[in-house]
Amino acid sequence: MSDDHLPVPAERTGWVPDIRAVLAELETLSGRERSYEWPLDPVPDRLPVPVDPTPPGAVDGTRRAVIPPSLRRDQLTATARHVVGRWAHASAYHAVRVPWYLVVIVQAAVIGAGRVAVRFVRWWTHAESTPVRHAAAESRDTAVWLRLDREVRATRRTRTLIVAGAGAGALTVLAVLGAAFGPPTRPGWVLVWLPLVAGLAYAGRPVGRPLIAPAMVAPRFRKLSADVVLRAYYAAKLGADKDDQRITFGSPMARDGDGSRVTVDLPYGKGFTDAVRAHGAIASGLDVAVTQVFLTRDPTSHRRHTLWVADRDPLAIPAGRTPLLRGRPTDIWTPAPFGLDERARPVSIDMLWQSILVGAQPRQGKTFALRSLGLFAALDPYVRITVADGGGKPDWRKFEAIADRAVFGLAPTRDGDPVEILIDTLREIRADVQARYLALSDLPPDVVPEGKLTREIARDPKYGMPVRLLLLDEFQEWFATGNPAADSEIATLLVYLIRVAPAAGVIIGSATQRPSGIGSGDVAKKFTDFRDNHILRFSLRTGSWQVSDLVLGAGAYSEGLDSSTLAAEHKGAGILRGASDTSPTVRTFLADAEDAAHLLTISRTLRQYAGTLSGHAAGQITRREQRDVVADALSVFADGAPGLHWLELATRLATAYPEHYRDITADAISAQLRPLGIPSVAVRRGGQVQKGARAAAIRDAHQRRTTAGRE
Repeated sequence: MSDDHLPVPAERTGWVPDIRAVLAELETLSGRERSYEWPLDPVPDRLPVPVDPTPPGAVDGTRRAVIPPSLRRDQLTATARHVVGRWAHASAYHAVRVPWYLVVIVQAAVIGAGRVAVRFVRWWTHAESTPVRHAAAESRDTAVWLRLDREVRATRRTRTLIVAGAGAGALTVLAVLGAAFGPPTRPGWVLVWLPLVAGLAYAGRPVGRPLIAPAMVAPRFRKLSADVVLRAYYAAKLGADKDDQRITFGSPMARDGDGSRVTVDLPYGKGFTDAVRAHGAIASGLDVAVTQVFLTRDPTSHRRHTLWVADRDPLAIPAGRTPLLRGRPTDIWTPAPFGLDERARPVSIDMLWQSILVGAQPRQGKTFALRSLGLFAALDPYVRITVADGGGKPDWRKFEAIADRAVFGLAPTRDGDPVEILIDTLREIRADVQARYLALSDLPPDVVPEGKLTREIARDPKYGMPVRLLLLDEFQEWFATGNPAADSEIATLLVYLIRVAPAAGVIIGSATQRPSGIGSGDVAKKFTDFRDNHILRFSLRTGSWQVSDLVLGAGAYSEGLDSSTLAAEHKGAGILRGASDTSPTVRTFLADAEDAAHLLTISRTLRQYAGTLSGHAAGQITRREQRDVVADALSVFADGAPGLHWLELATRLATAYPEHYRDITADAISAQLRPLGIPSVAVRRGGQVQKGARAAAIRDAHQRRTTAGRE
């Protein structure tokens, strides 16, 4: 409480304070349950700044919604859940404490009875006149004392008559109630005892706090005012208290969810990018955490933006368990629940026709975020899923129960070499995509109205075109397997799929902790190409704004999107870009390992019932035929050529063995053969001298391998 609210001492003014009025004021101030009613800023000494430039009922010429956003169809369930949950918690909280509340109420009633008795006696005896009579006696003013004494005696007689009448009336009422209800122990007397005890408990309630504490404690938060916002923006050097540098407002100050919102117009010459750079300074000026301040670009003007200040750090509040735990079948053609935004509104993602990139520092929740989308797709039994985890972590192992193909890590297993399996898988997906485009082109327009895959076609087994989901966790590992030829082919296949496959009904979900890329040369360029072609971006905490821009896409930082500002405790929270016109900060729903195992068990049952188990999950593991690259290279020299350029050798291999060498490049075949003792030499062919391999060197290498194999 500020000094302006304290009573002025009597010795300073000569005024004698009414102690009861002071106590009443203190009790009123202390009894406030909502902490935002306390003034956190000094009262301004100037006229308030107008913040309602638009007519009532309209903001920027738009009409107000007839139905509030919280009561619309897409928000009604969340609103009802919030309200019911709040009241259910309050009811349970108070129900458990009912016995203790009875003790507290009885105690307060006893104290209240004593207070009422004391006040009654003081009133009956006219005790408030005692100090005045004592003052008259001490001043030896007999006439005044006698006059006061006569008035006191008369008042006491009047009040005695009132008390007698009231007592007689009370006895009459008790007699009537006794005749109606019987002895005082009968249930009917509850109607008498409850109001009486409640009144006495109210009189005996403690000063400065409620008799019964609320179930929810209201947090302290900043309630925006024009002066608070102006102070913050002026302190951030975004304007000044001058005619041509003043900050103005484009909308009223308003409560918006669990926060406050206002549209801010910067001075001419300042823009949204300036506000983004001053994000931390604005938060400091508002006296809140950086993660409580959200700036949103306004499409009508670069110098206008919306400021939303959360009551408390919204990212520190978990979104809770995934709604998928209901175990109901899903439909990939509908949005997937992903989490809650900073205003606790549900955020969903349309997965179909999309490619999704998730990036973050280690242990910030990127695998959980990508896996939650995979679990949504898994509960649709008509989605064919391929999982390739370059890190080989346990997080994805349970997907073997439903996955068409599952590849983990880089180390060979009994199922074969994961790198070779992935190459075969990517080749198969590429061939499927190409076949789909041909098949869709041949279908009549009434079956394919827009020339695109439809839900009916995807779910009809006669077409053989189900929606596919390719999940790549730690995908940077697939660009650095240690085999240059494999790296090059995987990179080529992934770039092709990211560009072409989504339109054919193949969803690609990728996660990485190294969005900056790996290696150099052609593979590094293809890594960047693959990363930048993702449509949806989700960035959890990163180390710098530059890395954030790599995940979210170029220009994200200039739009106020910087995942490096997220704190270490904000696990599972990140910025989602590309899913809608806004880029919310999303707290993802949680599905831990136990939840994932439970949902995947349900998913397998659904697929068994629908007859859609395939590949790895159905036990149909196809091992890639092992090829001898030296023997294959020697076979394409059948025309007796003494040597071939690397490019021509690669072309001949792709023609002779397309299922294995379709995408082989000159660099890739050179990288495979040189470690086997076949040198790269200058070869003259067709009048050109280029690097290549000689048939004699390949023949010698093949003979050495054959001899070594016999021994």
